Amino acid sequence: MQNNNQDLYNQIGQILVASGPEDAKKIIMIANLWPEGDVCEYEFNYISIKDQESEYEPLGRATTDLRKALVRLRQYTLDNNLTNGNPVWTGCIVTVDIENAKINIEFKYEPFIED
Repeated sequence: MQNNNQDLYNQIGQILVASGPEDAKKIIMIANLWPEGDVCEYEFNYISIKDQESEYEPLGRATTDLRKALVRLRQYTLDNNLTNGNPVWTGCIVTVDIENAKINIEFKYEPFIED
């Protein structure tokens, strides 16, 4: 993974941790990003230190900052030919393991949040 890509991963993780519940040990964000990059649909969940899973609404400007970071990450994927000739991803599932300071991003290539 190149530096810029890793910086964007770290930025996304930092936004989620800073805007998430204080008792979270793991944060899971599901995002669908429109092709134009101006709209993003989210679902936020977390697992508490008591192992209870719940939905939550992030604090502050988190959704705006996340959308901007996801747009930059998608553009980075295109600019660096990381699509292997396939269409670029349209969504992702981000899991932040706070206890172990790890982030995982699973990219999706078709919408997966249903209305």
